[in-house]
Amino acid sequence: MNPKQIEDLVRSALPGAVVQVRSGDNVHFEATVVAGEFAGLRPLQRHQLVYRSLGDRMGGEIHALQLETLTPDEFSARGR
Repeated sequence: MNPKQIEDLVRSALPGAVVQVRSGDNVHFEATVVAGEFAGLRPLQRHQLVYRSLGDRMGGEIHALQLETLTPDEFSARGR
């Protein structure tokens, strides 16, 4: 897997999401996902939405994924 493939999978599950994935070795990844679907969800629930989009790849092709999950309002409030 590479960052672009992961971005595409997450965007397929969360249309309209802004997804940025980084990796130095294509096994360990860091991702920032901004999606309206996260509104009202706890962090664990947000992460579960992202993990579901990756399916069996988690723990296999993707050894580790560090997530930052934000709503559009949360993202805007950070001044990015």
